[in-house]
Amino acid sequence: MESGVDHLSMFLLGLLGSGHCIGMCGPLIIALPGRYGRWSAHIIYHLGRLLTYGAVGALMGGVNQGLVRLAGGGAQAALAWTTRMQIAISAFAAICLLLMGLARIGLVHEPAWMVKASPQRIPGYQTLMRRSLDRRNAIWLFGMGLMLGLLPCGLSYGAFTRCLAAESFATGAALAGSFGLGTLPGLLLLGTGLTRLLRRYQIQTELIAGLVMIGMAVVLFADAWTALA
Repeated sequence: MESGVDHLSMFLLGLLGSGHCIGMCGPLIIALPGRYGRWSAHIIYHLGRLLTYGAVGALMGGVNQGLVRLAGGGAQAALAWTTRMQIAISAFAAICLLLMGLARIGLVHEPAWMVKASPQRIPGYQTLMRRSLDRRNAIWLFGMGLMLGLLPCGLSYGAFTRCLAAESFATGAALAGSFGLGTLPGLLLLGTGLTRLLRRYQIQTELIAGLVMIGMAVVLFADAWTALA
């Protein structure tokens, strides 16, 4: 059962990773909601982004739920099968988080596909970007937020991986939402003293974010070990 500590960890992961987010997503925010000149544009854009986070988190969190329904046999056999699958999923998520955390602190290399990730690679990106800028329409801006919520990013993928070990759609969505809320302060205050501070200490915050990921991995490993005992 996910606790307040789990949600706090996800929030901190988003908050501490803001320096990375500003470098990666900052130009997009300046080019999109920043050009509208209204706070409402930022709210619409980030609402789309957070909705995508929640949807992906729900999808990841629903994996366990789906496996439970697919379990065959009697109630006891289904329970044993489900327990084994949950242990396997938690262990897999923990390994992924551990590797991502080690990459954040510089002990292993981040996957090449993630390093080269660019929003231009997303199908339909250029068309949606052009129409969003030309029309200055809330619908297109919201759609841009929805699409860029899937932008390849080690931090968001780490958060989504943690959601894989959630017990249901709702908890997966809530965990991803906590991460998304953590990214909001830095991105909403882009260009202010806060973002300059985050950029200045990006190495330190990246290190802490990596340690948070590793901590999540340790907790998931511990949970899997306890379930095996």
